[in-house]
Amino acid sequence: MTLVKFQNIMSNEVAKRAFFSRPPEPPASVLINDPFQAIYVGNTSIFKVPFSWSFMNLTNPHIAVVGITGAGKSFFVKTFLRRASYIWNTNAVIVDWAGEYKRWVEQTRGKVISLAKGDYLNLLDLSGMKPLDRTKQIMNSLDILTDISLYPEQKRLTEEAIEQSYTNTGFVLYEDPPEGKEPPTLKEVIALLQEKLQDGSYEYPAELENAIYRLRQFAREGEDFFARKSTLDLGMLAKSGLVDIDLSGLPDDKFRALAALFILQTIKEKMRSEGWMESKGLKAMIVLDEAWKVASDDKSDAITIVREARKYGFGLIVASQSPTDVNEAIFSNVGTTFILRIKYEKFMNYLQGSLKFSNFIRGEISRFGVGEAAVKMEFTTALNFPETFIIGKINGEEPLYVYTIDMSDVLTPSELSANLLQKDYQLEREELRNKFIEYNMGGDVSKNIFEALDKSKRTMKMLDMVRALKSNGVDNSSIVPFLKSLGIDDVIISRILAYSGADGRL
Repeated sequence: MTLVKFQNIMSNEVAKRAFFSRPPEPPASVLINDPFQAIYVGNTSIFKVPFSWSFMNLTNPHIAVVGITGAGKSFFVKTFLRRASYIWNTNAVIVDWAGEYKRWVEQTRGKVISLAKGDYLNLLDLSGMKPLDRTKQIMNSLDILTDISLYPEQKRLTEEAIEQSYTNTGFVLYEDPPEGKEPPTLKEVIALLQEKLQDGSYEYPAELENAIYRLRQFAREGEDFFARKSTLDLGMLAKSGLVDIDLSGLPDDKFRALAALFILQTIKEKMRSEGWMESKGLKAMIVLDEAWKVASDDKSDAITIVREARKYGFGLIVASQSPTDVNEAIFSNVGTTFILRIKYEKFMNYLQGSLKFSNFIRGEISRFGVGEAAVKMEFTTALNFPETFIIGKINGEEPLYVYTIDMSDVLTPSELSANLLQKDYQLEREELRNKFIEYNMGGDVSKNIFEALDKSKRTMKMLDMVRALKSNGVDNSSIVPFLKSLGIDDVIISRILAYSGADGRL
């Protein structure tokens, strides 16, 4: 009798839990795919089902990855690209905003291209396009990156000069370019505008001067990365295995965005010219990591690729620590979204509003450690199970070693209890190592810090970390940008610097 009563109580309690009556995971038949046509990612958190990703039943092969610094984004991207190359012989082009993937690509014997170190992309390269179509693409990039759309006359003058530069070089605007003919450069476009200005017959010389000034910023000596003859064939890069296009050495985000847009435009035209892909698999994956301007604008080719590329065998991976920097059209069109650790409430609200996951999933995301992820998949047909589920840990070829910088010694008790500031920063080993290198802390400094971290079970107080850096000869000019790269507020950085030079605590 007691046993029956106990069973009734348990049954009633279980019935109240919606996730037991309808588990927040797809069935195993959906999660487990043919190992020769799918990429293993990790096991689900509830039933420990091995999840292997395949795009065959999804709307497309495109992926969005979001999460704060240290959440495991780059670890996932590296794992995914490596396994895609094993399974489908997939090529990869990484548009590397901050140079984060450069060292890994070198280690895996891929090709690294650094636009600020001897490589150039001619903005007027045609890549098989008609000159008129390429002119429209260039003007679209200028629309995204500059204020030219606010000045119709300057826009008209610029467009006409680009078209004239093609005509002067022997191209026909409405025809496919002949093989072997060299296109003009941005410097020749500027020269045409200057010639018109010096002629003195144009009624509005100020409009010409401003049009010249806008283009000249991309053609100054030493910064003419897009105004000289190309040293690269972007059409071939999508067939060259693993390629990292390192943009970190370019002068600013405007230059990086122009390079990223040009790369996307060229690859998009290349995939269109090659046509339909009948065989299974993926020809190439294009990775945009933290390319905020390229991923956010409605006119960006990233959105065009998301909408078209499936039929051509191309995929796009967009990764960002700020979900609001990714256009909602991308979230609504990608086949898969991986949500890692999220810090800010506004980001969580944006993601939940865009992806429509449950409050249960939201609560789980707020407690994620490094490598844990919520996965949202868009299937080609409506199915009677949740499309968002949790994987316990992204599984890679190398172990996911996580290092923690504990902020409890620099935050006040009220700041800790209010839960408004991040209490710790967790970074995957390779990500932390790359940050040390980026901020001039490589060699013995990096080695000594990792030895100290490993002795303390991969956790260190923030003040101890900064003191260790200083004792290894690292000064504030390197420490400050390192701390900023973690997303630490300026006020807290000032506090860290003040207290790291003393023995006291807050």
